[in-house]
Amino acid sequence: MSLTQGDKDLIDRCLTRQPNAWKVFVDRFAGLFVHSIRHVADHRSYQINNADLDEIAAEVMSCIIAENFKVLRHFRGRSSLATYLAVIARRVTVKELVKRKKQAAAETAGDVKVINNHFDIEDREQVEFLIRSLSPKEAEIVQAFYLEGKPYREISEQLGIPENSIGPALTRAKEVMRRVANPF
Repeated sequence: MSLTQGDKDLIDRCLTRQPNAWKVFVDRFAGLFVHSIRHVADHRSYQINNADLDEIAAEVMSCIIAENFKVLRHFRGRSSLATYLAVIARRVTVKELVKRKKQAAAETAGDVKVINNHFDIEDREQVEFLIRSLSPKEAEIVQAFYLEGKPYREISEQLGIPENSIGPALTRAKEVMRRVANPF
């Protein structure tokens, strides 16, 4: 289905900021945004609550109005407006869900929180238990970076490993520790 005259008129009214144009637009497509958000969340096994839904829908609408309706100005009419907006809503939702999952993963690893690349040690025994779940080399890297606060260069020199291998080693180690701390 291609662009209808009614959709073209609605886009033109939004772009020229005619009274009530945005309200009509939101009333018409809010249901589509909610459906798209829920679909993406279900597909990614993300439990979404009403607050999340509202925040992500607001982010979708913010994306549409950003830079003087850039998204609408770039629409070429090769599909229906609803199809185009569903794609936009899905992309924004995926981006938001990935961001939220990263934030949640970074905030907790059992009782240990990683803040600004350093462990906030709430339970020293838990930290030591998690570090023991790593290989000896990974444990040394984690100890040096997170607990001693050493920079990559110093860790590289101290352990005799390439500086560019430290980041990936830390990423792997954090994943192992998360799995050990939260096995389910």
